[in-house]
Amino acid sequence: MYLNPGDVVAISVTGLGTLTNRIARPESGNPIVKQVQNMSYLQQSNATKSVDAASLTIINQKPIYYKSLGEQTASLIFFVHGLGGSNESFAPLIQLLKLQQSHSLHLFDFEGHGLSPTAPLSKLSIESLAQDLNGIFEHANVTPGATIIAHSMGCLIAVRFALSHPEKVRKLILLGPIPLPLPAAFIQAAHQRANTARTKGMAAVVDAVVTDETSEKTKSSNPLAIAAIRMSLLGQDPEGYAKACAALAESKELDFASLEMVVSVVTGSEDKISQPQLCKKDVEVLKGRASLKVLEGVGHWHVFEDLPAVAKAVEEALS
Repeated sequence: MYLNPGDVVAISVTGLGTLTNRIARPESGNPIVKQVQNMSYLQQSNATKSVDAASLTIINQKPIYYKSLGEQTASLIFFVHGLGGSNESFAPLIQLLKLQQSHSLHLFDFEGHGLSPTAPLSKLSIESLAQDLNGIFEHANVTPGATIIAHSMGCLIAVRFALSHPEKVRKLILLGPIPLPLPAAFIQAAHQRANTARTKGMAAVVDAVVTDETSEKTKSSNPLAIAAIRMSLLGQDPEGYAKACAALAESKELDFASLEMVVSVVTGSEDKISQPQLCKKDVEVLKGRASLKVLEGVGHWHVFEDLPAVAKAVEEALS
């Protein structure tokens, strides 16, 4: 008698128990070999922040922190945070506008930020992060026609995604979009900041970011906003932050004029990164399909610096 695939061989020893083996097909792979091949002793950056692996979702073969809130059958809103932020950056806006009661909300931390780890050999780019955003869309299994609310570097990710998948996006709401192409000085500064984060940690980065990216009004009379920005930055993994800085510095120019959906741009009057005059040029190329709202006395961290003004602008854009 010859054993065939699916047959079971069981050997019993009184007092010890039974050893059972099932005969596999000749063409089937050895699961132990595959398991060993997939093992890595390279520790993921930021992995310790998500101790419970169940809180992470596998998107494009990488663990990403993702959550959905609100009415699942309602209008869709996806949120994309910026450099040094996380999905929690949008929490005040969601609460003030009560979006959870009226929309289906989808939030995530992009690779290396917030609770999403990054592998040592993984290289970030605006294109890879846009692919991850598409992975979030596919995982959520949503119908086309979503709104994306993005901030800062997240705007580049959202625009890249919208250019590649115009059928999935009905509206873009961009808070402080970063104009492209980037000036040479900005690129140099981003690479330098990446190096500083890697070698000295986030504590060596936070002061410069707060000084350069907030308005004079915020610095003089809004200590709560300053504290929120500092906590957001200090909570980042240095390597994940450095990778995102490099991805921003290496951003390729996007064809903003080819966007097919409605675009609402919101920036601050003192936003040195997303300057109002540069945003105006981007809006003009869309020829009536875009609008610009400039918030007085606001820098680059719009939600933290003036939540009521941002909420009003977003509410108008959603209507």
